Amino acid sequence: MELLLVRHALALPPEGEGEEADHLRPLAPRGVRRFRKVVRGLRGLGVKLDLIVTSPKRRALETAEILADLLEGESWVSSHLAAPPSEALLAELPKEGRLAVVGHEPYLSELLVWLLLGDFLGQSALGSLEDRFPLKKGGVAWLEGEPRPGGMVLRAFFPPKVFRI
Repeated sequence: MELLLVRHALALPPEGEGEEADHLRPLAPRGVRRFRKVVRGLRGLGVKLDLIVTSPKRRALETAEILADLLEGESWVSSHLAAPPSEALLAELPKEGRLAVVGHEPYLSELLVWLLLGDFLGQSALGSLEDRFPLKKGGVAWLEGEPRPGGMVLRAFFPPKVFRI
């Protein structure tokens, strides 16, 4: 299977305080424009998606809507993508096809390290490694393999500016 980890595009600052204000942040117009270029670049690489799973936060949902230009299947929302990576998230992902998950930092970098290296380093070492794979807003990490700790390899790592031509 192929798995694209996609960080949401650039969003507007929260209006107000608290978790709800953060949850409702929309994409910034500049974020929309830039992420459309990412999608165009992925299309140029022949990317077609069977599934998109997205965080319930508005900025991730809006990013997934733009990414849906590459979708040939379905999409759904998972609250697991608005939290640290877990076995529950991995259990709900299909084991075959090409899918994208749209979420947030630092959780996507943690998920990336976990899927690439597994648990063998211990949790404290994994925490320091996530900084080595920072996903910029609108960035994409392309993995291949089995969606389990240590079961995937990194196929490509795209900062969003790679597609801004």
